[in-house]
Amino acid sequence: METLKIQNHGVTLVDQVEDKLLMYIKDNNLHIGDAIPNELELTHALGVARSVLREALSRMKMMGVIESRTRRGMILSEPSLLDGMKRVMNPSILSESSLLDMLGFRITLEIGMCSDLFNNITEKDIEELENIVKVSIAFENNEYTPVSEYSFHAKLYEITGNKTIIQFQEIIRPIMTFVKDKFKNCLEPINIEMSKQHKIITHADLLHYLQKKDKNGFQQAIEQHFEVYRIFMKNREITNIN
Repeated sequence: METLKIQNHGVTLVDQVEDKLLMYIKDNNLHIGDAIPNELELTHALGVARSVLREALSRMKMMGVIESRTRRGMILSEPSLLDGMKRVMNPSILSESSLLDMLGFRITLEIGMCSDLFNNITEKDIEELENIVKVSIAFENNEYTPVSEYSFHAKLYEITGNKTIIQFQEIIRPIMTFVKDKFKNCLEPINIEMSKQHKIITHADLLHYLQKKDKNGFQQAIEQHFEVYRIFMKNREITNIN
């Protein structure tokens, strides 16, 4: 484990140790369930205090990269891809730019998962969406209660069958709620204007295309469904530039 030796440069020791351990896992082609050298071996190989090593290992355990097993010591485990993001996804500590980036990512993802929706959707899924739309509480101008909004879109994510996409819906939920509350006065006039022009696409409209198995119609409709946010983000970009 000579390659683990720490170098002297501006990065903190804990960061260096974490990087070296990740490199060790990669270079030795370790797989899930493989054992990691114990703390004593790693301390000697790295040439650092055990307290530094333990902090780095603690980080890696939080990421799910390693776990401790009785009688086996530390082993390599499979991390959840979005767990780290979930821990820091507090909208109140994110900049407006980051919030808008997350909003844009969500829009792109939902438009992009159209093919998976139509490849996987079943009659049971349609029935569940019908029930969701039936009990949804909608306000004027395509505004839904947070529960109604979440239930409909969460079901779309579920239909894709992609676990990472499904988990992302849980992460983005507080972001969407925060953005709608924080920028309500900006979003409302856009919704009103779109309503006057009959450009509003509701959940019921989206469901209609799913029922008809009209993939192209649905893709155009989901893009229009999010148009209010596209206009909002463009307006904010212009405002911030000025």
